[in-house]
Amino acid sequence: MTSISRARGVWLPVAAWALTRAMVLLCVLRVLVLPGPDVTTDVSVIYQGWFEVLKTGTFPLNDVTWQYPPAAALAILSPGLLPFLDYAPAFYTLIMVADAATLALLLRAGRRADHRPAGAWVWIAGVALLGPTAYARYDLMVTAVAVAALFAAVRRPRVAGALIAFGALLKVWPALLLTGAALRGRRARALWWSAAGTVAAVTLLFVTAAPGALAFLTFQRDRGTEVESLGALVFHVARHYGWDGQVLLNYGSLEFLGPGVPFVSTVALTLSLAAVGWLFLWRVRVRELRPATLCEAAFTATLLFTTTSRVISPQYMLWLVALGAVCVTVRAGRQTLPVVLVLLATGVTLLEFPVGFAQVVASDPWGIALLAVRNGLLVAASLIACRRLWVSTRGDGQERTGTVGVVRARRAVDGTAAAPPELTGTAPQPRTDPAPPTP
Repeated sequence: MTSISRARGVWLPVAAWALTRAMVLLCVLRVLVLPGPDVTTDVSVIYQGWFEVLKTGTFPLNDVTWQYPPAAALAILSPGLLPFLDYAPAFYTLIMVADAATLALLLRAGRRADHRPAGAWVWIAGVALLGPTAYARYDLMVTAVAVAALFAAVRRPRVAGALIAFGALLKVWPALLLTGAALRGRRARALWWSAAGTVAAVTLLFVTAAPGALAFLTFQRDRGTEVESLGALVFHVARHYGWDGQVLLNYGSLEFLGPGVPFVSTVALTLSLAAVGWLFLWRVRVRELRPATLCEAAFTATLLFTTTSRVISPQYMLWLVALGAVCVTVRAGRQTLPVVLVLLATGVTLLEFPVGFAQVVASDPWGIALLAVRNGLLVAASLIACRRLWVSTRGDGQERTGTVGVVRARRAVDGTAAAPPELTGTAPQPRTDPAPPTP
């Protein structure tokens, strides 16, 4: 019965993954066509155009839609590894490989002690709920790197640091995985030094190899308020009361331009800075480290920055789904409710883009309602995640096991324990040092 249950525990999610991904592939290959804009044009037009430029040895210097760190060039160039396929099919094939690798990581982790397979099901459902957008952007490649980094931290902090750094050079946000990593202790120092060294080395390599490697910094700075963001709800409603602004394609996305937009963008930036302040306060007041601290802190930080951002593109939901999947894989995790809210928000995102995107751009009541529900779910998930992260590491809750548990956590941070919980995602293990000789 044990072998049967184990086989079922692997093949059932694999079968569900195969079925749902077949539907996603049919959508991106335009066999099944969803209402709304064609989400695959980013690959067949924009990515392929960048591919041709990058092959010449330079970044797209004259294209303001290039807003990605230098290692993103590797993701755009990667379909060249499959020269027997056209660019778009090769890209989708590589995305599917990254998707399968993420599932494999979650299934493997789910079989460890104090873990569970729930994370694999979160990943299967989340990508399916987002629909073809999940395969029509390179974000899934970045997500696979982030998940690998969190699981590598179990026993290989240097590898985890390198993966986090590489992920950040692909699309910045994986740097938030460092939020829950301790700033002291042998393993923590190894992770931080590895991350810093990898960032410096890879950035220097790209800056030396091709001009324009850091041009993305200027392009990102000049972005406005995108129509799907939390702040955009102000202008969607204001258009019904005489606001004379407009929606235009700006820096590669549809953004509001007009009176009040700079102010709302500043408010969004202020909220993001407030999130930084809260995370810093949480970090300095942590009293007790838990098995899920690293992944839950990363999930909460990414959720905060996604929700308060001036831009909430649909593919951003992949970040939250992946980190949420890691959180629920750890049996001691306490972020289940925020993860469920993220899954609901991901399903609403599919209705908002691409299905109802025309209504969103036009600020129709249905489009406004979809945005209000999706962004409201993200706000609720953010607040609950913050609350649970704060309480779970305060050290005076029900999970506290007395002075011995606190001492073990502190020893782990200092590097005197075998596996620090804030790096490993596993509960502190008892010391196995041999007993001292009897005098």
